[in-house]
Amino acid sequence: MTAPLTAPETASAATDSRTDDLDPRVEALVNEVIGRVADKWTMIVLEVLTEHGELRFTRIGQLAGGISQKMLTQTLRQMERDGLVVRTVHPVIPPHVEYRLTDLGYTLSEAFCGVWRWAEANLERIETARAAFDARAAR
Repeated sequence: MTAPLTAPETASAATDSRTDDLDPRVEALVNEVIGRVADKWTMIVLEVLTEHGELRFTRIGQLAGGISQKMLTQTLRQMERDGLVVRTVHPVIPPHVEYRLTDLGYTLSEAFCGVWRWAEANLERIETARAAFDARAAR
């Protein structure tokens, strides 16, 4: 009889079985999406558009707080390329450009709502752990 698997061993076994039949394109996409969404500005723009709906470029920048025009342009272009936002140009002078999340963008936003809930539920535990660590490091 073998000993029961510990949590890390269980996770490793589950990962091994998943990677055996994992499409390398899916793995590459997951790595790209995590890298992009883990980017501070993508997460903030995603949140702004989720909360406020369709917005003009300038308003997104105002609500994102602290993002440069260049970084906002790069972030929105990449999000558009990934199918997360739709860019609509209204034929007026000066041009009126608005951005809104696609259904794909909303589903990504929903997926990351879990991270917000986790952070809210564990805020005090993390602050306590950080304070304990900082106190030990200061000695």
